[in-house]
Amino acid sequence: MGKLFGTDGVRGIANVELTNELAYKLGRVGAFVLTKQDHHTKSRLIIGKDPRVSGDMLESALIAGILSAGCDVIKVGVVPTPAIAYLVRHLKLDAGVMISASHNPAEYNGIKFFNAEGFKLSDEIEEEIERYILGDLDIEIEPSGIKIGRKTEVYKANDLYAEFVASTIDTDLEGLHVAIDCANGASSEVAVTTLRALGAKVDAFHHIPDGININLNCGSTHTEVIGEIVTKGGYDIGLAFDGDADRCLAVDENGSLVDGDKIMAICAIELQKANMLKDQTVVSTVMSNIGFEEALEKRGMKALRTKVGDRYVLEAMRENGYVLGGEQSGHIIFLNHNTTGDGLMTAVKLLAALKKSGQRMSELAGVMQVYPQILKNARIKNEFKHTYMLDEVIAARIKAVEAAFQGKGRVLIRPSGTEPLVRVMIEGDDQSLLESYAAELVELIEARLGKV
Repeated sequence: MGKLFGTDGVRGIANVELTNELAYKLGRVGAFVLTKQDHHTKSRLIIGKDPRVSGDMLESALIAGILSAGCDVIKVGVVPTPAIAYLVRHLKLDAGVMISASHNPAEYNGIKFFNAEGFKLSDEIEEEIERYILGDLDIEIEPSGIKIGRKTEVYKANDLYAEFVASTIDTDLEGLHVAIDCANGASSEVAVTTLRALGAKVDAFHHIPDGININLNCGSTHTEVIGEIVTKGGYDIGLAFDGDADRCLAVDENGSLVDGDKIMAICAIELQKANMLKDQTVVSTVMSNIGFEEALEKRGMKALRTKVGDRYVLEAMRENGYVLGGEQSGHIIFLNHNTTGDGLMTAVKLLAALKKSGQRMSELAGVMQVYPQILKNARIKNEFKHTYMLDEVIAARIKAVEAAFQGKGRVLIRPSGTEPLVRVMIEGDDQSLLESYAAELVELIEARLGKV
């Protein structure tokens, strides 16, 4: 049996891989599995989307599937993904659905579900949905007549979400001149109105979506664009969202990148000052820069590293009650407020810290030193990509390289999830030495395990 769900929902090229038929089945089966309804009271689901052109098509198919399962639908139009996670809880609904392919180009789209608590689905629930769809099984109920679900359209969702995000900081943003790149995506309206309501002077760019320009040479995957805008326009800071606004990156007044690691370090210090950082711990992935760990340690905090992926970050946060976690990519979770990565909340938290500090953004971001990272790929036979540490020669050389850093660097080697690759990442303070070590390890791994 194949697999529908990836690391963040079901995703593919719209009308090719992600078809109306699949969307209908996901709506029908997903509603049935998630609601666990007793068939006497109709369950309610909320559905939102980003502005890409295929959203209307997939929305119609999803809604039809949900209604056919006897559940009611609240349709809220274009909203950020974290708005759906919040509104499920705020409106006391049974589940939520977001139609978005995040940072991917316009031809892609995706469908992700949230449970009644606002969290993305567990592996077990995803597997249950897959069992029905891939096994060509239908749900055990067949509502008809007056038992079919109804659709309600509500278009104040962004207002509710904006009020919620604004309530998470205790200072106004007056005096800050901010440039924002909305990626022609879901943040195009709500980010502007929220930041202006908080007192910031805001100029928006790439905020006129036409269905096909989402993420097109803009947004958080092209921070050089907002960097140039900021330096030419004399702004205090620039912010860049991705297509569904569940992540945010920044640039300082000089146009230099302030990535997720730096944002987390800044926000961790603010939480520490307020005595709100559980166990003085921030959750990050193995890809976070070693400078992030050092910055926390200098201030009596620590980083807990997980595998790559926001779901692993969230898993560790929930398990231990930690309130802050995220990734270098700007996908940051404030678990004391929301249940998923929230780009707009990240933006207001960072701006509040900037305002309180009285410093320039470059000074505030100086909280951590960024060590050079070198990433290279070793191409090997697929069947060997999980066994590299079983080779004594490879294991010994990795250990020797790590020892040579004397605590001022590290080696991270991990198999690709989709390709016949082993990814070699080396981090330290001497870039030329890192390049040499990385090339050496790639050559060794390919030689020992069979280059393809």
